[in-house]
Amino acid sequence: MSATLRIDLTAFEENLRAVRDRVAPAETMLVVKDDAYGHGLAPIVSRAWLSGVRWFGAFDVETGVQVRRELGRDARVFSWMVFGAAQTTAAVSADLDIGVGDAATLEEVAAAAQRAGAVARVHLKVDTGLHRNGVRPEDWAVFVDRAVELAARRAIDVVGVWSHIAEASDDEDDAARARYEVAVAQLRARGVAEPLRHLSASAAAFARPQFRYDIVRIGAFCYGIRPAGGPDEQQLGLAPVATLEADVIALENGATRLGVGSCDGLPSTLAGRVHVRTPGGDRRLLGIEDTEALVESWPDAAIGQRVQIFGGGAPSQTDLAEKIDSIGEEIAVRISPLVARCHR
Repeated sequence: MSATLRIDLTAFEENLRAVRDRVAPAETMLVVKDDAYGHGLAPIVSRAWLSGVRWFGAFDVETGVQVRRELGRDARVFSWMVFGAAQTTAAVSADLDIGVGDAATLEEVAAAAQRAGAVARVHLKVDTGLHRNGVRPEDWAVFVDRAVELAARRAIDVVGVWSHIAEASDDEDDAARARYEVAVAQLRARGVAEPLRHLSASAAAFARPQFRYDIVRIGAFCYGIRPAGGPDEQQLGLAPVATLEADVIALENGATRLGVGSCDGLPSTLAGRVHVRTPGGDRRLLGIEDTEALVESWPDAAIGQRVQIFGGGAPSQTDLAEKIDSIGEEIAVRISPLVARCHR
């Protein structure tokens, strides 16, 4: 394999600054699921911490524990996919902020905290219509009552209330926000006076200030990945962070073979639909095989030259994704962990 994923940490830091400036005074929670969207967890969270980010969205407990090990006890690490006694015990032991979206998980977290002699920080999740986990509005009052009861026993500390929205249309998002406001009011009425509120991710946080609340969960935008069908990177004030490069490994009959293929995570459906960037700046149509890619040769092509598949003047991850009706995040996270990451 001769492919390399180059990660520009300076561009990443500049994106963080742009995001934080855009959503202030809300806090930015950097989402680092899937090995920081394939960019490499450890260097990403370390640079983010040095840049002033204090909240990290880890999705699963294992990632949350990794972030805790990298950054120490002062970072706030939010994990919202917690299943079973083993995971809840690990989350409590690592002092994670735990997203709780059902009654069973609430009981498991409280029990794990009591076994550990700790108080677990929890963020209660209401389902505002996306149906991606979360307590249904009609069950919310009973759920909140139980959470307040467990808080009185010092098993948990209810520190936040959150949800996901679809970001499908303004009308749907407005309806979700209305449901969320009702849930927050009910929580406050039960004595949780100042819960941390977080509802929106990248797109809504950028476009609609009223959705920002106290914290916004930003993933793709921090990595310079724009939404499919939306404004481009320049309009968002962001820069792509990752560049996928591959060496020329063979020249044959006017074609050039590159050391990257579908087994490295390039979707085979991109074949014949996108153009890569050659060393001379020429664009050549990409073909994809299992272990290699094939492009039309260019003047002065030579073995060992490097070609950009995405980033670095080539099309962006989202440009590629739009060719196959997908999203830029999908292109980012598909790149095999066996492809070398080079951070600079």
